[in-house]
Amino acid sequence: MVIEQKERQVETREILDGFLYSYRQLDTNAVKLFEASANLYTLIEILIAKGLIGRDEFEEQKKAVKEKLNASFKEAQIGVRVRRDDINKYDISTTVNVDCANRIHLCHGACCSFEYPLTMQDIKEGVRWSLGRPFMNAHGADGYCVHWERDCARCSIYESRPAVCRQYDCSHDKRVWLDFDKMIINPDLFVKTTNLPEGNRGN
Repeated sequence: MVIEQKERQVETREILDGFLYSYRQLDTNAVKLFEASANLYTLIEILIAKGLIGRDEFEEQKKAVKEKLNASFKEAQIGVRVRRDDINKYDISTTVNVDCANRIHLCHGACCSFEYPLTMQDIKEGVRWSLGRPFMNAHGADGYCVHWERDCARCSIYESRPAVCRQYDCSHDKRVWLDFDKMIINPDLFVKTTNLPEGNRGN
């Protein structure tokens, strides 16, 4: 028992040391990023002041570049992903009228296999996220959300489920249904990995 306690203490110390190292690296990177940002914006202000570029032209071009960078970062899975919503998920009053019980034998709860970034509210409440891709919702070996109860096809955290789960409506999602009304499933649904848009998710 004493040996086990000592081993746990060593493991805890190693984990804490690892976090400390990571935080120090993040702090160093933050300082370097601040310096680079200061230099860049100083250069931009000089160019604008000298009339070499217009402020409106700069802002328009910056918007276009940000969209391209955002797409490439997502594709390369760079950076921490957090859904930046100020809304309290418990205030959401959206009503989704989907007869899940009559459709699950076709879709197999596909919405609970989709990936999406969590909000800070979700993270603080303990909704599990992927250690390899923070802060995307965590999946099990079968590709489904870890909070999905396989034996009864229910969400184990239904009352505290993320906002994106509360708002998602599969009736307009062609990745799930080729024809929602006729209950014709998309045959490609389970052939390839499908990522859910950040603003939508199933309930």
